[in-house]
Amino acid sequence: MVQQVTPETTIKVIYPESDGQPMADNTEQFAWIVKIKENLEILFALQPDVFIAGDLFWYPVKGSPNIKQAPDTMVVFGRPKGKRGSYLQWNEENIPPQVVFEILSPGNTLKEMTKKLQFYQRYGVEEYYIYDPDKNDLNGLLRSEDSFEVIEEMNSWVSPRLRISFTLTPDTLEIVSSTGQKFLSPVEIDQLREQERQRAERECQAKEAALEELEKERDRYQELLAKLKEKGIDTDNL
Repeated sequence: MVQQVTPETTIKVIYPESDGQPMADNTEQFAWIVKIKENLEILFALQPDVFIAGDLFWYPVKGSPNIKQAPDTMVVFGRPKGKRGSYLQWNEENIPPQVVFEILSPGNTLKEMTKKLQFYQRYGVEEYYIYDPDKNDLNGLLRSEDSFEVIEEMNSWVSPRLRISFTLTPDTLEIVSSTGQKFLSPVEIDQLREQERQRAERECQAKEAALEELEKERDRYQELLAKLKEKGIDTDNL
């Protein structure tokens, strides 16, 4: 009797791209997420191997869809830019995000933030920054071997990976790149662009006015030479 061997059924694992929850709990939290994420995009725009995402599910373990987090902003060095429904680490040369930002809202609980800290510590994050815009409070943790160490002084701290500095003013957090470029909101970036456009327009108008005045001077000079010639004056020897 020949026994038939039934091939094993492969179960497809689903890695959800959304949990149905909003990215932010309020406008202030959302504004900070956008500011940090978009300014990092600008900062690393010319580096094709830096992937930056906001509120994107990160799955570090293949076959374990319940092991996941969606950092408010994450930065991955060594991975190409491009569209992703989620960050499946095993498809990304097993490179975890090196830098993670979380923006707190009143709805965040201590239990939730503790779980996130443990997750980021376990799965390889090198730098973890937590900002509370309501309290204007910034905390940072830096990897030391297999665990995080608290960064004791965050004011004027420079990120080893991102080369951006953090300064806490009495009212807000200021983030500045190594070239002195300040992180701005989309509205502030648009206002700066408009100011630059107006400045360039004024310079163009000033150049046009100067050229026009030069043309008038040349015409006056030619008229003067013509009048002198009419009076019999040798203008070539003037």
